[in-house]
Amino acid sequence: MVVGYHLYVEHIRDLIDSQRVITSGMMGEEQRCRAALEQAQDGHTVALISSGDAGMYGMAGLAMEMAAAEGFALEMEVVPGVTAACSAAALLGAPLMLDSATISLSDLLIPWETIVRRLRAVAEADLVVALYNPRSRKRIHQLEDAVAILSARRSGATPAAVVTAIGTSDERVVLCTLATLLEQEITMRSIVIVGNSTTCVIDGRMVTPRGYYNR
Repeated sequence: MVVGYHLYVEHIRDLIDSQRVITSGMMGEEQRCRAALEQAQDGHTVALISSGDAGMYGMAGLAMEMAAAEGFALEMEVVPGVTAACSAAALLGAPLMLDSATISLSDLLIPWETIVRRLRAVAEADLVVALYNPRSRKRIHQLEDAVAILSARRSGATPAAVVTAIGTSDERVVLCTLATLLEQEITMRSIVIVGNSTTCVIDGRMVTPRGYYNR
């Protein structure tokens, strides 16, 4: 049995044979998790689908929390996937070669003040950062605030990038700078990567040197 967000299930439609499929729309995470747990409790083998990696802003944690809190005694396996940050990095070059952080700019579940504190810590630590959920139709200021926080600690010439709809026919890769980042088309299907003080562009590729090559 397959359970997941309807768009993610469509991405793996070619892998689904005769399995029963349960889908729901945006904001239906708890509903999907509970459906998966109930079906598994009834003896079915269930695949709960996430995008990227299930343990990276995905469904694995919620499934484990809900199972423990609501008394589901189940065997669970987390199947590793490829995160958006790693997929985007591969398309860009090698921007995550050194220490980095991932931060979601969605404040639907996390107070914005907490996210701001984390952004400031990342800026202070000079970490490369991958920003998930950067912008939606209703959430505009979050990315603007994040860019302002990062800009206070690093040059406007710092390499940055926007990768949208990774792995689909709509995939789009844009290499820019921190100063021009907000001029780019950025949606909820985008991931934004901002380099650190050593990140550079080599032959059109975004690279963060690790220090091996010192000539």
